[in-house]
Amino acid sequence: MDPKPRPNHRLYIETLRRLTAEQRLLKALELSEFGRELFVTGLRRRFPDATPEEFKALVLKRLAKCHNRTY
Repeated sequence: MDPKPRPNHRLYIETLRRLTAEQRLLKALELSEFGRELFVTGLRRRFPDATPEEFKALVLKRLAKCHNRTY
């Protein structure tokens, strides 16, 4: 049994099933961009005084920790 109640889960799944493959891909890309924006915004709030170079290095360092490397 799911420990977290999700009253709209069935409706969500039905909505996804009605989308075309192209629409699902576009939604996935939209959600990926949204996640990236949240990530960058959160870091900027935590490190408001970082120079552009420092910030870029910070982003790259954090992203390197997130990637599942299989090589």
